[in-house]
Order: sequence, then C-alpha cells, then structure tokens
Amino acid sequence: MMSTIQGLVACSDLTGYAKLSAKKSEEEIFHLLSDYYELVGEIIAPAQGNVIKFMGDAALMLFPEDAADAGIRALLLLQSRGDAFLSERGVACRHHIRAHFGSMCIGPLGTRDDKRRDVLGATVNTMFMLKTTGFAMTPEAFRKLAPETRKLFKKHTPPVVYIPTEQPHRD
Repeated sequence: MMSTIQGLVACSDLTGYAKLSAKKSEEEIFHLLSDYYELVGEIIAPAQGNVIKFMGDAALMLFPEDAADAGIRALLLLQSRGDAFLSERGVACRHHIRAHFGSMCIGPLGTRDDKRRDVLGATVNTMFMLKTTGFAMTPEAFRKLAPETRKLFKKHTPPVVYIPTEQPHRD
C-alpha cells in the first residue's frame, strides 16, 4: 500500500567507484560492498534510518520527520566512518552525500511478482539533483535541525545548500 510521508531522504555515493571497479575483480568488489553495506546499516539504524535500496556504490536512505536531526548527524558519521573504512582497505573512493526534506510517496514498486519498498516524488528528485563535492543538504533539511546541529554547517550558494563548516567551498 502506497502512502505519502514527510521525511529526510538522502543518498550516499562513492567517488572513484568506476575506476575502482575497473581495477578489482567482481569478487573483490562484491566482498567490499557487502562489508560496506553492513557499515551503512550500522550507522543509520540507530538514527531511525532505513536503507531503501543499494545501487552499486550508492545507498538511498530515508529517515522519519522526527528523526531528521539524528539522520543528518548519522549521515555525517557515515561520511567520516565510511571514508575511514575505505581508506583502511586502500580504496581511494570518498563519500558524496546529499539530503533533502519533504513530502514523498513510499510503497511497494516493481514487477507483478517482485515488489520492493521504494520512494519517489519531487523531494527525491531534488535530493538527487544537489551538486556536491562532499556533503550537501537543502534549506528544507537544514530547517529541521536542532540549533546545535545547525552550527556544524554553513550556507553555500548558489543555489543555497548547507555544507559542513570544515568543508571548503568549491564550484
């Protein structure tokens, strides 16, 4: 059954993944991603986050409205711990993370015999269109943050996105 919800939707993907895939065997990539997917789950689950799906090196994640602040903090942790995880394995990939808050449809999608939970809508599209060289969230996501969490970010324009204070401006 499909429903419309308000939530924080986010995507994490890895820079340099295509180069990595060209250098490693499918088996090596499979084992790396298996361990990486577990790490993603371990980090976002305590913040009430759910992985909607993994797509190769990318993860589409969803956090309920009342966990938006915890979700952003978990995404920052995913970026730092995930980059360390990759570095420890000699992998030159790094995380790009995008986040947006708004309304979206959630429910089972797929073939007649194989439906899986998915999200779609303008909120999801806006999140995927964010440009980033590290971490970016929209003003709508920023407005859901507690004052202490907001201090971790600065405004970056144009268009307005919020990036961690230690991340340099690049356009």
